Formats: sequence, C-alpha cells, structure tokens
Amino acid sequence: MSKASSGKVWPIAIGLAITAVFGMGVATILVTSKADIQKSDAYMTYYQEADAKANDYIKQRIAFDKSYKIEYVNNGVKEGNNNLSFKVTTKDGQIVKNAKLIIAISRPETEQFNKKYDKPVFKNSVYTFKNVAFPKAGIWNVITKVEVDGKSRFLNVKVDTRNKKIKYFD
Repeated sequence: MSKASSGKVWPIAIGLAITAVFGMGVATILVTSKADIQKSDAYMTYYQEADAKANDYIKQRIAFDKSYKIEYVNNGVKEGNNNLSFKVTTKDGQIVKNAKLIIAISRPETEQFNKKYDKPVFKNSVYTFKNVAFPKAGIWNVITKVEVDGKSRFLNVKVDTRNKKIKYFD
C-alpha cells in the first residue's frame, strides 16, 4: 500500500465507526420505545411513577400506620372465584366504616390475568370483594390500596391457590 492511500483509509474508517455507533444508538431507542412497560407490584402504577413518588408513598404509609391498621382476613384461596376480605381498624381496635379499598390481582410472571376490583361490600366489620377470579392454579399477587381520611397505604400479599400459605410484603 502506498503512503497516499494509507492516509485516506483512517478518515473513512473513523467515519464508518461513528456512523455505526450512532446507528446502534438509534436502533436501541427504537426497540426500547416499543417494549411493554410493566406495572409495579408495589404501588398499582408504572415502575417509573412508583420510583418518582416512592418517598410520598412511604410518608403516606407512615401517617396511615400511626392511626390505622389493615389486615387480610382470608384463610386461603382456591382456583376460581373467591371472596377476599380485609379488616380496617384504628390503632385502639375501633372498626373503620368509611375506608376506600381497591385491590389488584396479578400473576408474578405475566400481565394476562391482571384485574382490579374497587367495590367492596362492608358487612360484619369486614370489607369483602366478591367473586374475585383466580383462573389459574399457583401463586398470585394481591395488592390492596386503602384510604381513610386522606391517609393511604398499600398492603401486598402473595396467596397460593394450592395451599393456604400467605406471605406479606410490606
């Protein structure tokens, strides 16, 4: 190779490398913009919003826990329709009758079965969501949001339709 031609190769190689890096960056942006954004298992919202508002959620939970207590009162679930019940009380044990509850159920590995329920029946000091469907055997996430007098918190429970074990993730 002559000296004249070797001086032209480097600028072309550098230009091609810059173009390739720029092209890969554009391709990455296009592919990721089409990706599904999954909901957070903790706050019934997208991960980005949950991350941005994490401190607010923590402050709301602390305020709620100073005055109130929420309890999941079911003794297991089965595949198919179930009634899910929750008890909301003050710290001194008084029943709270004006709580607003919303639940979301989901499978850990897919969003295919995600459902929200927002109309519980209040009877005998318990808030009950009727006919909550668990269409597949296995582990399910039950995320509950409770609001009382402007204070709110989330209760995360994992239930299994195959046995009565309950795991709390607060």
